[in-house]
Amino acid sequence: MSTVSRRGASSPRELTRVGDRLSFVYLERCTVHRDSNAITAEDADGVTHIPSATIGTLLLGPGTRVTHQAMALLGDSGAGVAWVGEHGVRYYAGGRALTRSSGLIEAQATAWANRRTRLAVARAMYRLRFPGEDTAGRTRQDLLGMEGRRLKDCYRRESLRTGVPWHRRDYHRDDFSAGDAPNQAVTAAAQCMYGVSHSVVVALGCSPGLGFVHSGHERSFVMDVADFYKTEIAIPAAFDAAVEGADDVAARTRRMLRDRINRTGLLDRCVRDIKDLLGYDGKRDTTEAGDASQDRVTLQSDGDLHVESGRNHGDEPLW
Repeated sequence: MSTVSRRGASSPRELTRVGDRLSFVYLERCTVHRDSNAITAEDADGVTHIPSATIGTLLLGPGTRVTHQAMALLGDSGAGVAWVGEHGVRYYAGGRALTRSSGLIEAQATAWANRRTRLAVARAMYRLRFPGEDTAGRTRQDLLGMEGRRLKDCYRRESLRTGVPWHRRDYHRDDFSAGDAPNQAVTAAAQCMYGVSHSVVVALGCSPGLGFVHSGHERSFVMDVADFYKTEIAIPAAFDAAVEGADDVAARTRRMLRDRINRTGLLDRCVRDIKDLLGYDGKRDTTEAGDASQDRVTLQSDGDLHVESGRNHGDEPLW
């Protein structure tokens, strides 16, 4: 997650371009208000001004209060808003998406609605998770077996690396403390990754429920995305946290995972991975003037033809 102080100055025209925005701005323990076309964040140290057009998604952490005027400005600027846990590692609720285009969710729905393309995306997801694996022609049962073997290898490898004993994955939905230290840490890490991936999915305007590996849950696609980085980031952080035992292991896991997410630039990487997997080139997000922040509404006609909205087409030809 970026900070405003690291960003160079932009002209007013550039500030309206989505590609020129800060991907994510995280705030906590402050009051968010507006001053003209800027968002203000006021805390014990004073007031910070953030031009609203520079914001991709505003992450509101613990202790934040936001005014109605601030939300109105963010909406006009096309910025997404998500209420999250400390440093964005838990997702609680979200406002409108960053994008005003339906292009990415349409690409997701199109790929999901066809069994062949849905399986193709699932295979691509496993290739992303497990580089070097040949997923061509693999059935879903093959993919599940591949995942199980890779996860077992990952747990075994991290146990040897850290010296933390590992017996098996033991998850208790209603009793977090019932598991041993590494199991508690793995559970805490998974929840953090769900929060991060949900923030990205919502910011991009995708549907959290249309999953390609997971299914039947309102956050199926969120779980798909979170799993991309499970063996690379989440599980190693969990075992590092478990080295010190079960006392306060969940909080320790969140801190370690937070640092790794920031250090590796995971949020920007997550955005790229989702677009690549859905084969989305972003052309639908750009108007004729080249400004992706403007509304572009069309009407659907025959032959996948999109015509201008806001006009009566009853007495004129469509082409």
